Amino acid sequence: MLEEEYAPRRRLPARLRPPAPDPAAFEYDIREAVVADLPSVRAIYNHYVANSVVTFDEVPLTLRALRSKFAHLQKLGFPFIVAESPSGEVLGYAYVYPWKEKAAYRFTVENSIYLGPAATGKGLGRALMAELIERSKAAGIKEIVAVIADKGAEGSIRLHEQFGFTEIGRMGRVGFKFERWLGTVLMQKSLK
Repeated sequence: MLEEEYAPRRRLPARLRPPAPDPAAFEYDIREAVVADLPSVRAIYNHYVANSVVTFDEVPLTLRALRSKFAHLQKLGFPFIVAESPSGEVLGYAYVYPWKEKAAYRFTVENSIYLGPAATGKGLGRALMAELIERSKAAGIKEIVAVIADKGAEGSIRLHEQFGFTEIGRMGRVGFKFERWLGTVLMQKSLK
């Protein structure tokens, strides 16, 4: 039998094929983060520290440092949100943090969004971004800046573009991780 004759027969008949996964079956709620979420948030973040260049951190984040950051954001009234599965698992998180500590920057923040590896490619990043932007507006924030790795974070760049972030600059060779030089793409969105 020729290859082209055999190819159509490789597919199982519909009655024998397993059903395709239902994308609507990926359920979650987005809510304000609480202290009890921080170990899960840390685990998600540390996955990226160890396995990717989307963060320039090279040392795993400690729970103590994360608790300190969380407390600071709560004091400022800035959003820190998580996406939670029906079983209570934290699937991803997002927050904004002061762009710079000088007082004149008080209405400008940098955003961060991270998803657990099993939650990528399912629209969760879009949902977290939309909610983060709305909560940032409600908190009185006027500008959001994103600092994104120029290699290995193309999905993040596309996500930001879809929400109206525009590229405002690039910095080349400012980070060195996994034995290679990396740059950053700077993007910004006004919330006026």
